[in-house]
Amino acid sequence: MADNPYAAPRTPVADPPQSLPDGDFLPQGRGVEAGNGWRWIADAWAFTADQRLTFVGVFLLLIVLQFASNFVPLIGPIALSVLSPVLMGGFVLGCEAVRRGAPFEVGHLFAGFQRHSGKLFAIGAISLAFAILSGIIVVAIAGTAIVPLMVGGAEPAPEEVMSLLLPMMLALLIIMALSIPLTMAILFAIPLIVLTDSDVVPALKTSFYACLKNILPFLVWSVAIFILGIVAAIPLLLGWLLLGPISMVSLYLAYRDVFHEI
Repeated sequence: MADNPYAAPRTPVADPPQSLPDGDFLPQGRGVEAGNGWRWIADAWAFTADQRLTFVGVFLLLIVLQFASNFVPLIGPIALSVLSPVLMGGFVLGCEAVRRGAPFEVGHLFAGFQRHSGKLFAIGAISLAFAILSGIIVVAIAGTAIVPLMVGGAEPAPEEVMSLLLPMMLALLIIMALSIPLTMAILFAIPLIVLTDSDVVPALKTSFYACLKNILPFLVWSVAIFILGIVAAIPLLLGWLLLGPISMVSLYLAYRDVFHEI
């Protein structure tokens, strides 16, 4: 007897991967509600659910690269500072692939070298310039006596450390004050470059003003990550294997929330 043509298929058929909607792009970004800062984190957990091990593996690879750079004095940290935006650009491209229904792969981490690498290197050069400026600020305020502490040279006497404590605190406060606007400028600049082909300077400006519109959501996000970070650190930092990639994905989702009307 012929098979019933209306019967359900005997072989399991996998559902095709589902992509999320693009939404209308908002060139200047928009302000969102404060509670969205927590929603970015919660959505990141769901976003990574099907490939959590892959996301954890990529996060571990980033840690290994950072750790390995410390074995090459001076050149290693400089190279990592310049390359970090390229790697982050690749991570964003991987998240974008997942949103479109494709799998997240380790190779995505290096996709930034194939797309807009020059612009991403420029972002890295800006970060490196800020690091150099930070060192100059510390030396200018604390004096050359701080140099052995900065480069890991001879250990200064306890009385020297005490005399440097106040200048070091002042220098750190100045650096923190300068790093906040720089972070705001870079945060969305990377996804704007790799996903919209924006030029470096417009991307930095747009990112800064978009972050300015969303101070409250980012405050909520920062507090939530801080609290979760304390909890994640309790079992020998193992919780950060989950929180690390979640926090990175949440920033991609923040970009989507601010720059796309869905």
